[in-house]
Amino acid sequence: MFLLEAKRISIVIIGALINALALNFFYISADVYASGFTGMAQLLATFFSTHLNITFITTGIWLVILNIPVILLGWFKVGRHFTIYSILSVAATTIFLEFIPVLTISDDIMLNAVFGGVIGGFGVGITLKWGASTGGSDILAMVISRVKDKPIGVYLMLINGVIIFLAGILNEPENALYTLLALYVSTRVIDAIHTRHEKVTAMIVTKKTDELQAAIQQTVHRGITILPARGAYTKEDKSMLVIVITRYELYDLERIINEVDPNAFTNVVETAGVYGFFRKDPN
Repeated sequence: MFLLEAKRISIVIIGALINALALNFFYISADVYASGFTGMAQLLATFFSTHLNITFITTGIWLVILNIPVILLGWFKVGRHFTIYSILSVAATTIFLEFIPVLTISDDIMLNAVFGGVIGGFGVGITLKWGASTGGSDILAMVISRVKDKPIGVYLMLINGVIIFLAGILNEPENALYTLLALYVSTRVIDAIHTRHEKVTAMIVTKKTDELQAAIQQTVHRGITILPARGAYTKEDKSMLVIVITRYELYDLERIINEVDPNAFTNVVETAGVYGFFRKDPN
């Protein structure tokens, strides 16, 4: 358990470093903006430095300021374990942004958008894959998913749409187009590393039905359907647990299955839609 948590912390810090490199080496110098709260932090830093001549509030500092209310929301609505790793990610990203110099590697804005999108998407992707988040919009999306049980893609698209629009207002219209390109590239990279589906269905075949059910529902507050199953080769009687979860809960589910029943067979598939009762409130 200690080694697993140590790896998770290391991945979060590495992901933060990669995000900071994408910002300081590609995005900031080219006036191309990242997605979510990171892009919002860039916009605020650009506005204050360009129009108000205030340069001491950098992108990293704005990132912390924007994340404070959302992290507090996540602490009470999502869970302390998930939120702690989000705090670590935001803090590490801010530190790296402050100490890594802003460089202009290329004057070609398209190269900056593409390479920034690839590198930034990789940083976000590995962070999500290990069950953490980069804070900001990820926490907001998880709160909406758990409390409202509404599609979160609309809210994330709205945030990114505002970023694209303001990128064209604060700079040139082409900056908005290249920001859109960067967001597309980063999303595709995240797709390749970690599922971006809002909900997935896990079908778990196990002989440790009661233990696995109790362990899952202690951490992942979702309903579970238990079906009888039988191995075609061994002829052993087993059970199949069917559970629909959000993508943010996938890491915890995988960890629980490995701890309780490493021999369980699990199939995770994309869920196009959910009808009926989905959310299970632990309170």
